[in-house]
Amino acid sequence: MKSIYSHTLAFAFILASLCSFAWQGKVNLPVTTPSAETQIKTGADQIEKYISLLQGKRIGIVANQTTVIGKTSLIDSLKSLGVNVVKIFGPEHGFRGTASAGAVVADNMDARIGIRVVSLYGRKSKPSKEDLADVDLMIFDIQDVGARFYTYINLLAKVMEACAENNMELLILDRPNPNGFSVDGPVLDMKLKSGIGMFPIPITHGMTIGELAGMYNGEGWLANKLQCKVTVIPVANYSHDMEYVLPVAPSPNLNTQQSILLYPSLCLFEGTIISQGRGTYFPFTVLGNPDLKGKYPFSFTPVSIKGMSETPLHQNKTCYGIDLRNYDTSEIRKTGQINLQWLFEMYKAYPYKDKFFDSKQSKEIGNFDKLAGVTLLREQIIAGKSEQEIRQSWEPALSDFRKLRAKYVLYP
Repeated sequence: MKSIYSHTLAFAFILASLCSFAWQGKVNLPVTTPSAETQIKTGADQIEKYISLLQGKRIGIVANQTTVIGKTSLIDSLKSLGVNVVKIFGPEHGFRGTASAGAVVADNMDARIGIRVVSLYGRKSKPSKEDLADVDLMIFDIQDVGARFYTYINLLAKVMEACAENNMELLILDRPNPNGFSVDGPVLDMKLKSGIGMFPIPITHGMTIGELAGMYNGEGWLANKLQCKVTVIPVANYSHDMEYVLPVAPSPNLNTQQSILLYPSLCLFEGTIISQGRGTYFPFTVLGNPDLKGKYPFSFTPVSIKGMSETPLHQNKTCYGIDLRNYDTSEIRKTGQINLQWLFEMYKAYPYKDKFFDSKQSKEIGNFDKLAGVTLLREQIIAGKSEQEIRQSWEPALSDFRKLRAKYVLYP
């Protein structure tokens, strides 16, 4: 076994020397155009490219249930190769991905693997100096879904800051963005900066975690303009317009590919009185409200579901509205745009207009302006503006972001 491991490391060292790369600030990458026959391989899948970087070091990993190689936990795979994983850092929903949205997650000792898990979604949002005292190298390997209000991209920035403050390198094992084909929506007005939007990017940014890390460094967006030394293992055989079906649900309420593709459009409803299906087993694929009875034949009833939504909007009340479980998401892929028509339709149908943007959900998640990133979208919907008028108001900020994005994309 020792001989096999030694040969593995020797082989990995040669490949890592040829294939791995690092940046501090901007990125220049050699890229190849994938053929139809090639298979997408995540950064984690390409263990031969980074195993040598871990040898003899104490490793900390920002991880959750999506941190896998195939169907096996990355942590288990690394431990089997003798890598010294000393600490895990868990995001929103926890290391095992079983905590509800917004639920505080406590530190714990993971019973199955016997490694301490430090929560970064509770009393603190980034690793402390003490947390990193026994760590030599940090790994970030979490699946994102490509929307500004999905909190993992904010966690990335916090981890980068902590690494920079403690003179520690961060290894990012990149993963595809399932909504990578879309760059759309209003760019965040930094006056509305919050836990669901920290940077001046649109609702869908069309970037991977590895690409965003380059942008955070290159644009000086980290606190105090810190620069984090980042090494990225890129996804192989990937381009942003490729369809990528997530092998593991990224969070409890994004439990289907349909919900992941609809999420950038439907999450805006979390700032309204309209339920997006939290409290059902098909969240982010339906829309409804009890006051729409008689206007729609389709109905659903949100209930408390442990690990998904304990206190959903309109709990135990029948909601009437739209069923999008069979909606053809290829339409979203064709346009590359979030769908605004559902917002227009629900606002028009809802009888109590003054209550439409009163979500009665959590402060952060339930604020429409913070989700949209601007105050203007809410005002435009109330005023009955057309989609063309609304999209025109996103310019020139959206086009400027596309130009900025081009400096940091790693994939063709």
